[in-house]
Amino acid sequence: MRPRHRPMTQIAILATAIAWTAPLMSAPEPGFESLFNGKDLSGWEGNPSIWSARDGLMTGETKSDPKLTHNTFLVFTNGTFGDFELRLSYRITAGNSGIQYRSRALPPGDCGPIITGYQADIEAGKNHTAILYEERGRGILAKRGQKVVIPEVEGKPKPEVVGSLGDAAELQTKIKDQDWNDYVIVAKGNHLQHFVNGVQMVDVIDNQASKASADGLLALQVHVGPPMTVQFRDIRIKRVP
Repeated sequence: MRPRHRPMTQIAILATAIAWTAPLMSAPEPGFESLFNGKDLSGWEGNPSIWSARDGLMTGETKSDPKLTHNTFLVFTNGTFGDFELRLSYRITAGNSGIQYRSRALPPGDCGPIITGYQADIEAGKNHTAILYEERGRGILAKRGQKVVIPEVEGKPKPEVVGSLGDAAELQTKIKDQDWNDYVIVAKGNHLQHFVNGVQMVDVIDNQASKASADGLLALQVHVGPPMTVQFRDIRIKRVP
């Protein structure tokens, strides 16, 4: 008996199904560990009225009532990280957020955990995404498109711009508005780099040893201001020897 052949429509449907499921079946990237199980907030700590997780997405959402009175964070509790490459995807609707790294915890506030340290900024607007900001510290350390060296001085330094990665407005066009964007943070020694959608956005050498951080917490931010929603997925990290 001759084998039966699938009709072309069935073959097309099967090919489409394989194409849709291929990302789910792909092997993990070598050396990377997942920090989010996609189902709940195991390994993370934050205000449960703000942070939730389901269907592969981690969501931070603020409302007009109750009003957020300070920036607060979802903190990874299963260890700290020194030299690493962090990869994730984010989507933001209104407001401001960020990815804290090499950070430390301060006493919590009424709205949840409070964190200080390096922040890879995220914004629904057009000014701050991908800058290097130090939360509750030295402020803006590098704007988008800047190569910066932070000098060793007493007190708050004035970052020195030593080169360019491109025009800030042009780099903004690489960031998708209210859509998913891929964020990569690389920290090796005192060298810090941010990338969005494969494009390098900042490059920083932090020589201020009295303020620079070599190791610390990871956390995700929701910012005071109007109601906002930020979502994260595919959070994974590789420790760099």
